[in-house]
Amino acid sequence: MMDWTDPACRYLLRLITRRTLLYTEMVPAQALWYGRAERFLKGHPAEAPVALQLGGSDPAQLAHGAALASEWGYDEVNLNVGCPSDRVQSGRFGACLMREPQLVGELVAAMREATQLPVTVKSRIGVDDMDDYAALQGFVAAIVAAGCDGLTVHARKAWLQGLSPKQNREVPPLRYARVSALKDDFPALPIVLNGGIRDLDTAVSWLDRLDGVMIGREAYHNPWLLAAADARVFGEAGTPPPEREAVARAYRDYVARHWREGVPVTRFTRHLSGLFQGLPGARIWRRALSEGGAVTGAGPEVIDQALAARHRAVGETPVSAG
Repeated sequence: MMDWTDPACRYLLRLITRRTLLYTEMVPAQALWYGRAERFLKGHPAEAPVALQLGGSDPAQLAHGAALASEWGYDEVNLNVGCPSDRVQSGRFGACLMREPQLVGELVAAMREATQLPVTVKSRIGVDDMDDYAALQGFVAAIVAAGCDGLTVHARKAWLQGLSPKQNREVPPLRYARVSALKDDFPALPIVLNGGIRDLDTAVSWLDRLDGVMIGREAYHNPWLLAAADARVFGEAGTPPPEREAVARAYRDYVARHWREGVPVTRFTRHLSGLFQGLPGARIWRRALSEGGAVTGAGPEVIDQALAARHRAVGETPVSAG
């Protein structure tokens, strides 16, 4: 989710769900090693709970990143060994590390020594032709022995050559049974399923078998699917979900604060595009955000204008901002 789940995105999602664990973009441990912590780690306290996701292959750098996760108020630190992009491979991190389970174990152990936070791993079920279940078992055994506190598994293998990152999310078949089998073999290890989950009904159906479900791009493009998560997943049945327009107006206040500091409004409005996904007027809403944000000097009033445009399109009476 690089360039997607930035602080602005996480703030918006937190207005929709209070309990869902959010993840940062994958942060290169090397960048933190060279003193760029504020750029990559600064967020808003209201985003919590948030896991800091790190990429790297150097034990000292990852230990440093794990220590910074504690200092900057994160709730978990996650090592990504599932990303298949060429840019990530060139830095010797991401999915290519699944070929080196001993090294990944050393990385987890170094992170475990550096923080009291949960240290987790995000992986695939395999890479290239190394995709038999025995290899996956060996990989998981190595990180468990190193002190891993949890594993999130994208239930597809990754092809490191020949497929783009987008194709790697679509072409290799989903093999949920392999993730389920891991729970039998490692019952004490919290295991979270990732890949192809697009609605809460499907997510909830896995919770009797596994310990959690990760929803990635679908939650970005259609964030309102998380509105019922607090009630359905976390048992807060007495807490009504927020209203979409109330979320948009609360986010507007956040945008206004940062816009006054010189941050372009499009850095924020791009995350709002899917807020009315599936409802009448959603296309008008998206267009108004896009066109309004493109105007020189545009500010948070773009959100008000987009709300008004959607109201006109569907014949609704605008809700007072007061």
